[in-house]
Amino acid sequence: MSHSRKTCNSLAINMLYAKEGAVHIAISFKTSKFDVSKEHKNPYNHIYGESLLKWLKQELASEFVITAPDAEDWGWYSYITFNNRQYMLGASTYFENGDDPKSELEWLFQIDKPRSLKEKLLGREKISNADECVLFFKSKFEAQSDINSVAFE
Repeated sequence: MSHSRKTCNSLAINMLYAKEGAVHIAISFKTSKFDVSKEHKNPYNHIYGESLLKWLKQELASEFVITAPDAEDWGWYSYITFNNRQYMLGASTYFENGDDPKSELEWLFQIDKPRSLKEKLLGREKISNADECVLFFKSKFEAQSDINSVAFE
């Protein structure tokens, strides 16, 4: 991964952290599964991620309701209700005009678990690598033959 791609992914993590003021989980992986050249333009930044969230929305439609992806300055996000709890899903990858849209890209998938003020004050419901939603998505990516190098960031 080039320095600019690492910077982009680090920026995405930091932007989500700053925006939500909460800890989140990030999963990275590599794939050429998604054609980012067909994504809508992110009006805030040249960061892609919509195609991953659209794929998840379609792939999981029979099990979960995932909101349509929307753009943010750090990438793209959707919401999912998982086990009666809302989570925010974030996706980002770096791609420049002129790059091969079918090449393998490094993706960053983020999961945030919004908590109530009471949960924050009492230190409850913190997200972790053992959270059922986190493990579900990690195993979903690992089960795909065309997604590799799945790891927690």
